[in-house]
Amino acid sequence: MNEQSDISAALIKALRDARHVCILTGAGVSAESGVPTFRDAQDGLWAKYKPQELATPEAFIKDPALIWRWYRWRRDLVAEANPNPGHYAIAELEQRMPRLTLVTQNVDGLHQRAGSKHVIEFHGNLFDDRCFSDRTLHTADDSLDVPTCPDCGDYLRPGVVWFGEAIPESALNDACAATTDCDVFLSIGTSSLVYPAAGLTDLASENGACVVEINPIPTTHSARFDFAIAGNAGLVLPELLESLAP
Repeated sequence: MNEQSDISAALIKALRDARHVCILTGAGVSAESGVPTFRDAQDGLWAKYKPQELATPEAFIKDPALIWRWYRWRRDLVAEANPNPGHYAIAELEQRMPRLTLVTQNVDGLHQRAGSKHVIEFHGNLFDDRCFSDRTLHTADDSLDVPTCPDCGDYLRPGVVWFGEAIPESALNDACAATTDCDVFLSIGTSSLVYPAAGLTDLASENGACVVEINPIPTTHSARFDFAIAGNAGLVLPELLESLAP
């Protein structure tokens, strides 16, 4: 790996010259705000459950009240968290660049709370409520153990993508289009292991983009990036943003 100063200089030049930046964020960015990863959240009353037992359509059909209790508990956890400097730096970078596309694997809405305007949510949003039948958005009645759809009467479910479900087609198409078009692609706080999100790096590289990894610990795929910066998003991103100033 190059020295940090060399990487920073080259990356800053690439960002200054870019007409379109695409950013992919993962659980590491939210973890810096104290949001537990999906598996780390399996503690306390929920320690006896495997994640797959609480995050599949089959589990919801079997016991929707249990699933709703789990997700309401998760919502309470996330609601106590606040955006960190990494979130705010991405939101500010969006204002500075001619075009920026943000794709996130996180479901906590912290990017939006930090000010990011255009966010492609690969795995949905924890605070959305959707009809189990047709996925239309509604507002759940939290006084009910299992809220129902006001249109068809079927159960409402949390608006996240569960195990065994496909990424929403519009999110996948928009992310792939942005990745194909961008000049700089930043992969931040993600292991680069979960597809199809992990494939966006390859897609960006194949189309000539400068691809960059920012992660506290280099991943097993660090070698495929043009630059791999070992560090927390909350520290690295504000530094990069400051370096972009005239």
